[in-house]
Amino acid sequence: MTTAAREEMFTLRRRPAAEKWVDLGFRQLTLCLAAMVAIVLLAIFITVFQGGREAMGQFGLTFLTSSAWNPVKEEYGAFTAIYGTLVTSLLALLLAVPLGVGTAIFITEDLIPSALREAIGLMVELLAAIPSVVLGLWAIFVMEPAIRPVLQLLHTLLGWTPFFGTVPQGPGTAPAVLILVVMVLPIITAIARDALNQVPVELRQGAYGIGTTRWGAILNIILPAAISSIMGGVMLALGRAMGETMAVTMIIGNALNFSPSLLAPGNTIASMLANQFGEADGIQVSALMYAALILMLLTFSVNVLAQWVVRRLSLRY
Repeated sequence: MTTAAREEMFTLRRRPAAEKWVDLGFRQLTLCLAAMVAIVLLAIFITVFQGGREAMGQFGLTFLTSSAWNPVKEEYGAFTAIYGTLVTSLLALLLAVPLGVGTAIFITEDLIPSALREAIGLMVELLAAIPSVVLGLWAIFVMEPAIRPVLQLLHTLLGWTPFFGTVPQGPGTAPAVLILVVMVLPIITAIARDALNQVPVELRQGAYGIGTTRWGAILNIILPAAISSIMGGVMLALGRAMGETMAVTMIIGNALNFSPSLLAPGNTIASMLANQFGEADGIQVSALMYAALILMLLTFSVNVLAQWVVRRLSLRY
């Protein structure tokens, strides 16, 4: 037995019995709470799986590739909703990551006056506190009419492509993407800001000491040092975007017919569940449960990918 182990054992022997019981009780309590989280997650998965078994047996994997959704004929397929979920989430992330990380850099790296930095940080935090239903109303009455001329210009210039071939006339996939950008931007900005603040000051001083510029230090030293935490925040924002319901439901159009166009009304799994579950009956309930199971698997895959990416980046940098 090493000297350190003997000293630790001697210290433990001298601890009061009450303190030992408190530590043991706290350890058991945290273990129970962690187990409860796992049990609740497993129970949700089992409930959704059991609810979707009938649809799985009747539609099988064609449910993933079919865009038919006709309760009258009992024909169901989730391809339109899966496509809308993936497209809106990934495009929103593509727009929000540069904005969020760039905002975090300007807040943390003294590139703007301190008063302006504090104001921007406060506005980002307030943006995260706005309810999604309020953002949905703002998207309907303010954002969509404001961006409609831009969408019409995109249709004029790129209407020959399938992604801009529909004339914008109101709610659609593109406005849903933009409202998701607004919703995930505070998450990315806050996590990126915390990650950049945790970079040791010695790295900055060392970079400046060898003669690099401010932007050289930011791009080559500071960002790589914080990239694992930033990517974790990005993946967290992706999971939030995939599961967002109310704001997207209010602005996406909730179309059941498939269209690859970003200017046409679309649908997501979350918005489909919100719209139809209250009035569903029979096999439609099972089909919606099947779609919910797909959404759970997608978000679970995002979390697993996030853990893998963060681990690889932390080992590299």
